[in-house]
Amino acid sequence: MFTFTKAQIASLLATGVDFLVTLLLVRILKFTSVMQTADIWYLSSAVGNVSGGITNFLLGRFWVFQAREGKWHFQAGKYILVWVGNLLLNVSVLFLLTHYTGMNYLLAKIVVSIGVAVFYNYVLQKRFVFK
Repeated sequence: MFTFTKAQIASLLATGVDFLVTLLLVRILKFTSVMQTADIWYLSSAVGNVSGGITNFLLGRFWVFQAREGKWHFQAGKYILVWVGNLLLNVSVLFLLTHYTGMNYLLAKIVVSIGVAVFYNYVLQKRFVFK
């Protein structure tokens, strides 16, 4: 249970990085871009997700699972596979929720992030990436 708690704390920190980058990019791109608002949301969300993914990998390797003995490039390769699924789930479900339900993009991002963190990321990181 302690590892799960640490993983959720790491996930929250990584999500904080994700949201901060997303919100900053949305604000910056709205002022400097000719892109449509929805396109700005999706691009910003993808870049935020990458930033959060890097943060989560580092926290997972060094703090949550303390998997320093494993070769980092093998762990990174497995993490990238899991992370690509994470990215696809986050962006796809965000699109579905905002496009088809009209849900606010920030609320949708919160809902999606929590679901993916608990039911996808933790399980695969524990059993595949950092085992």
